[in-house]
Amino acid sequence: MSRRSFLKGLIASGALATLPCGLLLPRNASAAPFNKSDFQIFRNACPRNCYDTCSMVTYVRDGVVRFVEGAPESTFTAGGLCVKGYSYPRRVYSPDRIKYPMVQDGRGSGNWRRVSWDEAMERIARKLLEIKEKDGNLLGLALTKYSGNFGITNYGVEGMMSSLGYTTRLVGTPCWPAGIDAQNYDLGDMWCNDPEDMEKSRYIIIWGANPAWCSVHSMKYVYAARDRGAKIVVIDPVLTQTATKGDVAWQPETGSDGALALGMARHVLDLGLVDRDFVANNAVGFEEFAAYLRSNVTVEWAAEKSGIPADDIRHVAEEFATAKPATIWIGYGMQRHINGGASVRAIDALVAMTGNVGKVGGGARYGHLQTWGFNYHAMIQKAPAGSTGFTGKSGPKGEFDVTAGSAAPAAYTDRALNINKTAQELLDAQDPPVRVLWSSCKNPFAQDFDRNKMLRAFEKLEMVVSVEQFFTETVRHSDIVLPVTTLFEEWTVNASYWHYWVSLNEQAIAPMHEAKSNIEIAALLSKHMNRLSPGSCTYPQDIDTREWMEKEFNKGVYDLLGISHWQDLRKGPAKAKLASSASWSDRTFKTPSGKYEFRSDLCASHGHKALPEYKEGRKAYAPYRLLTPHSKFAIHSQFANLDWMEEFQTEPFVYLSPALARAKGIADLDTVRVFNPIGEVKLRAKITETVPGDCLLMYEAWFRKLDFNVQNLVDDEPADMGAYKTGAPGVAIHDQFADVARA
Repeated sequence: MSRRSFLKGLIASGALATLPCGLLLPRNASAAPFNKSDFQIFRNACPRNCYDTCSMVTYVRDGVVRFVEGAPESTFTAGGLCVKGYSYPRRVYSPDRIKYPMVQDGRGSGNWRRVSWDEAMERIARKLLEIKEKDGNLLGLALTKYSGNFGITNYGVEGMMSSLGYTTRLVGTPCWPAGIDAQNYDLGDMWCNDPEDMEKSRYIIIWGANPAWCSVHSMKYVYAARDRGAKIVVIDPVLTQTATKGDVAWQPETGSDGALALGMARHVLDLGLVDRDFVANNAVGFEEFAAYLRSNVTVEWAAEKSGIPADDIRHVAEEFATAKPATIWIGYGMQRHINGGASVRAIDALVAMTGNVGKVGGGARYGHLQTWGFNYHAMIQKAPAGSTGFTGKSGPKGEFDVTAGSAAPAAYTDRALNINKTAQELLDAQDPPVRVLWSSCKNPFAQDFDRNKMLRAFEKLEMVVSVEQFFTETVRHSDIVLPVTTLFEEWTVNASYWHYWVSLNEQAIAPMHEAKSNIEIAALLSKHMNRLSPGSCTYPQDIDTREWMEKEFNKGVYDLLGISHWQDLRKGPAKAKLASSASWSDRTFKTPSGKYEFRSDLCASHGHKALPEYKEGRKAYAPYRLLTPHSKFAIHSQFANLDWMEEFQTEPFVYLSPALARAKGIADLDTVRVFNPIGEVKLRAKITETVPGDCLLMYEAWFRKLDFNVQNLVDDEPADMGAYKTGAPGVAIHDQFADVARA
């Protein structure tokens, strides 16, 4: 498929209708005639870190992916993809793709040379055996892995580490941990309603989320609710595309969400609009929470903290409390603060006290893992006999609560380091130090924090292995790069953390060049380890990737999806058959009390407040708030590097208000410096009314021809929660500050 064909396909799908660059398209472009019988058709699923986890249909002719579309069987995907999804064929055939294993002679030198898979694996295996001999264990080997491919079999990377022995794991998640902990304290688990039931809501508050960019398929349910008479309120410091679709758009002070929610709760309490049946029979601690509100919170205080007028707060609070059902979509961005978990607890409390928990069309929507009950066959591997490891209090615990390793003697575990402080943890680790870093499904230089510190951390490492598809900045600072398959070149299965659909991912084409899947790479490493040192790795050496995908299924998954065999998914994705689309509809919660907990003693035992009290935000260390959210055309460092996607996002910009621009003497498209104590970047400025006067905004992305990196300006300050369920605190990505000046 050519770039022109890509654009034609987007025209035919209507995907370009809302793009600002749509006017750049050639006139009279139209889709070519189409006959399905000309193609082989395969089922795939987008495995990226996105709400939508789109079910896809892939059209192959002559062994080549010609184009993709959304699976019509999924009522969520509904036959459409986002612009990023439509660009997938270019990802496979990009001239920039890494084609074969390579070794860099001098890390960061750019002196790459092609080697065979056997030579690459021999080098790695010998190094691992060397550090094992030196240290007496493999704790000098660290894994950093996260969201580059959420296909279930890709947890085989963790399985590979377990099969080598006890290793070091970078654990936790930068994405959503503070909110996960908050909802577990309040409800006993993180479980949101089916997003498709939003159309039955009478009142929707979208709080700190931008689904018009980051969950486009969810917007149709928001629109459907509006068409049925629902009111839409959007709360975000930035006037986002989603905010422009709302009936009400609030731009509060960044990080003031907890105060705003508590002010609304106080007004609901004062008006007597509390659902007394729910708080009396299905909750604990409400009277204590009410006493806290009366003693510490007023609407005027919330207005002062948030910048939202008190009368507006009262009006929306009343409407929310009287509309049945009402719901709040809690975005992940709003909990990326040092008070993020406390803010989510305050919003949860507002939803609960109005009786909207457990109702179709209601709920505090954050995320769920109800459809993730796979076997994790690829992940759970035994350590070799005689392995020794970490002897601290506990080993790693990941966000999906699946044990990383099995049959471990009580004395030994893996060593856990905080993924949100990767650079500092790599610098500080001793006894033994981290000597070898394995990076997979992740680009640490683009995803982790304080890039300058990361450079120092990588200088300390003896070997860095990156498993990648493109020459990212992390690859640039690696010794060995191994080419990995795209979604079209491997078998796996994908579930969502938002909707209830599960999709098969078939191998649609043979792997391009010399790419291998993660589990095939693990098998090859096992072969070389055992050749050099028999018994040093337990990972199977001969793998059928389709068979390993099948091993992830079990009766529980089949029953949940209403299918008898995974082959049924070749007909199309299947939706989980839960008792109700409303989470907690039976009002039985997984908290210690079995009820909704306005007062959580568990939360208090973990060092937080028992009640959802207000927590102050981070003090500024530079003049302006710096926000670095997701771009419409990228997910972290993925997609924006494709030449096709450069049609839509040609370069990065820093966005600032007209008032701030005047104060700094900056004109539109001037080149500026954005700087703080962590580092600086140079880029062009765009002046816009959508960004508050005290904020600077840059969208995260990796551009293949540029050195731009928002992580030059983002430190690793922790969020307040996250360690309980994900193994490490979250990170205060939006509690960052910077200055700006003409370059």
